[in-house]
Amino acid sequence: MTAFCVMKLLCQATRNENRYAKRFFGALLTQTPQKRVFSPFWMVVPDPEPRKSMFGLTQPFCTAEKSHTEPKRKAAFGSVGRRIPYRILHVINQDGESLGNMHRAEALKLMDQHDLKLVLLRENAEPPVYRLMTGQQIHEEQLKRAEKKKASPKPGVVQKELSFSSAIAKNDLETKTKQIAQWIEKKYHVKVTIRQAKDSNTDMFMLFDQILETVSGKATYLSKPKVTREGVSTCILRHMSDRELKAYQKMEKQKNCTVKKDENEDLKSNELHQ
Repeated sequence: MTAFCVMKLLCQATRNENRYAKRFFGALLTQTPQKRVFSPFWMVVPDPEPRKSMFGLTQPFCTAEKSHTEPKRKAAFGSVGRRIPYRILHVINQDGESLGNMHRAEALKLMDQHDLKLVLLRENAEPPVYRLMTGQQIHEEQLKRAEKKKASPKPGVVQKELSFSSAIAKNDLETKTKQIAQWIEKKYHVKVTIRQAKDSNTDMFMLFDQILETVSGKATYLSKPKVTREGVSTCILRHMSDRELKAYQKMEKQKNCTVKKDENEDLKSNELHQ
C-alpha cells in the first residue's frame, strides 16, 4: 500500500513538472525578440588560493549587435597597383589624352606594356576615371597636392588677403607692410598677391623678400612665393611657432656675437698699425 502511494505521488509530480515547463517555454516562444540591456551585477570570482574569494563588478552587455558605420576615408593619391574593384574604367594616358572606356584587364595590360602605374583620379564618375602615369609624374602631383593642402587655411584660422602692383610707391609699400605686421601679430595667415606692372622691371620675388624682412622676427613663409599665372605671383605668410622664434633668436644672437667679434678684431688690427 505504501509503495502504491509513493508511485502515485511521483507520477503526479512528474505531470505537474511537465505542465509548468510547457507553460514556461511556451510563453518564451510567443514573445517577440527585444533588445535587452542587462545592468551590471556583482558576482563571486574564485581565487586560486584556497579559502579565498573576491567580488568583482561585471561589465554590462547588450544582446543587440552594435553597428559601427565609419565614414569612408579618402584614398591617398598614388598607384593603386593591380587592385581595381571596378570592371569598366575610363582610362587617360600619361600625356593626358583620353583612351575611352575599357575593361580593367585591358588597362592592366597597357600598364604592363608601357611600364606605367595606374592612378585613380575620380572614383565617383561613371565609369571611374583612372590615369596611366610614370613614377616621376606621381611624385610631382603628390608634391603639388601637399603644397596646396599646406596653403589652404586650417579650420579656425583667419586668412587675410592683400594685393598690389609691383610699381607700388615706397610709402604705400610701408603702409601695406605695417598692415601685414598687425595681422601677423594677431596670428592671422596673410596671402600677398603682387601683379607685374606693364612698365615696371621690379622683381616681384625681391618684393616678397623685402616684406618678409620687415617682419622677419615674427613671420615666415607658409607658402613660398610662386607664379600662379602670367604676371601674378603669390605667397602666404604666417606667425612663427614658439620653437621657430627661439631658433631665430638664437641665430640672431650668434650673428650679433660674430659681428662684434669681427669689429673688435678690426679695432685691434688698426691699433697695431698705428
